[in-house]
Amino acid sequence: MQWGDDAASQGGIRRLAGRIGLSGRLLLLTVVFVLIAEVLIYVPSVASYRRSWLSDRVAAAQVAALVLDAAPQQRVSDDLARRLLTGVGAQAIALKAGGARRLLNLTPMPPEVAETVDLREAGWIDSIGGAWRTLTEVNPLPLRVVGHGMDGVDFVELVLDPAPLRNAMIAFSRRILLASLAISGITAGLVFLVLQLSIVRPVRRLARNIATFAEDPEDLSRRINPSWRSDEIGAAETALARMETILSDELRQKRRLADLGLSVSKINHELRNLLTTAQLLVDRLEHVADPGVQRVAPRLVATLGRAIRYCEGTLAYGRAAERAPERRVTPLRPILRDALDLAGLAPGAAITIEDRTPEGLSVDADPDQLSRVLVNLVRNAVQAIGLAGASEGAPRVAIEAERTGSTVTILVADNGPGLPERARTHLFEAFQGAGRSGGTGLGLAIAAELVRLNGGTLSLDETGSGARFRIVLTDREG
Repeated sequence: MQWGDDAASQGGIRRLAGRIGLSGRLLLLTVVFVLIAEVLIYVPSVASYRRSWLSDRVAAAQVAALVLDAAPQQRVSDDLARRLLTGVGAQAIALKAGGARRLLNLTPMPPEVAETVDLREAGWIDSIGGAWRTLTEVNPLPLRVVGHGMDGVDFVELVLDPAPLRNAMIAFSRRILLASLAISGITAGLVFLVLQLSIVRPVRRLARNIATFAEDPEDLSRRINPSWRSDEIGAAETALARMETILSDELRQKRRLADLGLSVSKINHELRNLLTTAQLLVDRLEHVADPGVQRVAPRLVATLGRAIRYCEGTLAYGRAAERAPERRVTPLRPILRDALDLAGLAPGAAITIEDRTPEGLSVDADPDQLSRVLVNLVRNAVQAIGLAGASEGAPRVAIEAERTGSTVTILVADNGPGLPERARTHLFEAFQGAGRSGGTGLGLAIAAELVRLNGGTLSLDETGSGARFRIVLTDREG
C-alpha cells in the first residue's frame, strides 16, 4: 500500500512538472537559488548587526563612564544614574581604569548571566553562533558584554537585558527577508524574461517545426528557416534545416523509387513472357542443319535463358536482396564471352574489345553474377566511347586480370572520355551515379552489390584519361 502511495505521489509530481513547463521551472529554480544566496548573505549580516548593536551600547557606556569620572568623588545621584543606565540600555556599567574598578548600578549585580560576549576577542564563528542563540533562545537571564575602553579606560563591561537585542535582530531579519523577497522576485522576473526570449521561445519554435515537418516530411516548405543567431540555438536551427532538407529529398527519392519499382514489376512481367516465347522459337533453330545457325543457336539459347533469369531476379533493387551467390572456382575466359560481343553496340565507332587475361586463370565466384558485372562495365565503356569518342588512339576496351596468391584482380579499362566529377561522388549509389545523358546510375550500383556478395570490391582507379574499374576477388578459405 505504501508503494502504491509513493508511485501515485511521484506521478502527481511528474504531471505537475509537465503542466508548469520549462519556463515555469526555470522561474522557480531562479527564485530558490536567489533565496539560497540571500541566506548565505543573511547569516553574516545578522551576526554583524548584533555585534554593531552591542558595540553601540559599549560606546554609550563609555560616555556614561566619562560622566561618572567627572562627578565629584566619582559619585552621581540616583536620578542621574538611572538616566545614564536608561540611555545606555544597561542594568549595570562597570569600567576599569588605572587599576581601579568603578561600578554604576541601581540594583544588585545578578548572580549569573546567560552569556558573556567579549567584543575584544570574538571572531566571526563566535559572532554567528551568538546571533543564532540570541534569535532562537529566550533566556530571562541578563547578557554580559565586555568591550574596549578609551581615554585611559582599560575595558568597559555592561549587563544588559537580551530582550531589546533580540527584538532588534528580529526586526532586522524581517527587513532582510522583505528585501530578499523583493530582490529574488525582480531577479527571477528578469531572468525569466531573458530565458523566455533567448531560450524557451526558440526551443518551442524548434519543437513546433519538428511537429509540423513530421506531418508531411516531403513538403520542403515546412523546413525551418534558421535565424540570425550564432549561438547553440542558431547551430541547432541550421542543423535541423540541413537534416530536414536531406530527409525531404531522400523521402521524395524513395517515393519515386517505389513508383518506379511498381512500373518495373509490370514491365518485368510482360518482358518475361516475351522472352519465354522467344526462347521457344529459338529452340526450333537447334534442328536447322545450317552450320552458321548451329554455331550461333546454343549461345542465343543460353543468352535468352540468362535474360529470363535476369527478369526473374534482377531489378528487385530496393524491394528485395539479390540471390545468394553460388561461388565456385571456374575459368575466367568463358565468363568474358558475352562481354566480348558488346562491340556491336556502337558499330560506327569501330571499338575493339581486347581480352588480355592469362590463359587458364580461374576465379572463385558465381559465374552468372560475375558475367553480369563484366557485361555492365564493358557495355558502359562501349556506350561512352560511342557517344563521345576516344580520348586518344583507336577506340578500345581492355580486360586484364592477374592472380596474386589467393586474390584475383580484374581490370576493365577504356580510352573513352572518362567519368565526370559529378558522377564520381555517388558512383555506386542507385540513381545517383549516372555518367551519361539518359543513364539511370543503377547498373554500377547493382555491379558493386554483386561483387560485394562474392566477397570482393569494385572501385574506380584514378587515371589520366579514360576510365578503369578494378574488381578484386579473394578465394574462400579451405
